[in-house]
Amino acid sequence: MTNSSTTVVPAGDAVVGKLSMLDRYLPVWIGIAMAFGIILGKIFTGLDDTLDSVKIGTVSLPIAVGLLTMMYPVLAKVKYRTIGTVVDRKSLAMSLVLNWLIGPALMFVLAWTLLPDLPEYRTGLIIVGLARCIAMVLIWNDLACGSRELAAVLVAINSVFQIIAYSLLGYFYLELLPGWLGLDSAGIDVTVWEITKSVLIFLGIPLLAGFLTRLIGERSKGVDWYEQKFLPRISPLALYGLLFTIVILFALQGDAITNAPLDVVRIAIPLLVYFAIMWFGSFAAGVKFGFPYDRNASIAFTAAGNNFELAIAVAIGVFGVSSGQALAGVVGPLIEVPVLVALVYVSLWAKNRYYPSATETVNAGR
Repeated sequence: MTNSSTTVVPAGDAVVGKLSMLDRYLPVWIGIAMAFGIILGKIFTGLDDTLDSVKIGTVSLPIAVGLLTMMYPVLAKVKYRTIGTVVDRKSLAMSLVLNWLIGPALMFVLAWTLLPDLPEYRTGLIIVGLARCIAMVLIWNDLACGSRELAAVLVAINSVFQIIAYSLLGYFYLELLPGWLGLDSAGIDVTVWEITKSVLIFLGIPLLAGFLTRLIGERSKGVDWYEQKFLPRISPLALYGLLFTIVILFALQGDAITNAPLDVVRIAIPLLVYFAIMWFGSFAAGVKFGFPYDRNASIAFTAAGNNFELAIAVAIGVFGVSSGQALAGVVGPLIEVPVLVALVYVSLWAKNRYYPSATETVNAGR
């Protein structure tokens, strides 16, 4: 941003230009990884048996390494010490309601409404809806001139809250609620422990590693070194881990994808609807409640984004690497990135439209 008395609102290619080369072309990299994975699967027909030969729990070792690599850099960025010092009660209450009540419920409704005949993809989308964003929301928030401090705290709270709530909510939305509503949940057969185990492994381990890395790094080298030198070095690992995992997943699911390409389109539709409803609904509510722009933008982007890394990990851990649930998780970031980049532009337009004074001044720290 700028330290002058006025804010230069990014416009056009300026927003995309602020992304790193890796983040800017993420949909392209994901598309290439998908294609490469499909080709790899055609060449090595026995890949499934090879991956099953060495496991961590129910997940093959190579995929487990990819999943953990995705999660660690994101959680190493969280400023854990700021929890409780930045968030006011009103902002926290709204964020928690959006993330842990409205978001999962909305995805449940969309999944059952738009994918009634595709139970595996439907379950995968519900798993995505339960995984609240703790990753690229910081990028979208910064591009939209949101509150960096509030976004960081909400990310930290979501990181910790997912350890506590994800398993219970997963069991509720995948088993209990469909039964209460008389919906056919046959074939899901998931227990609280199965979800808990995946969350503890693929969120708990990198969360602990990220916390210890920040604690030790800041104490030994200082905050500036940690933020300015160490984090930029490890940040690309998240994308490398994601792309590696996608290659493996599509190597195993290539036949399903090439035989039913419209299934990918059908997975994308509820995701698009979900992102739109969550962001616009959250931002409109923030305007009505009188939140300042920077806080409103942070809450809206946190509500709209999802932790696809965790969703993919849970889907693989519970249902298997070749499952439709895992495929639904993989399609997620392919849709999320361009949609949320577009919402950055919408947010900046809304800043001018609903917060005209916010475009004239800048917070001291920006």
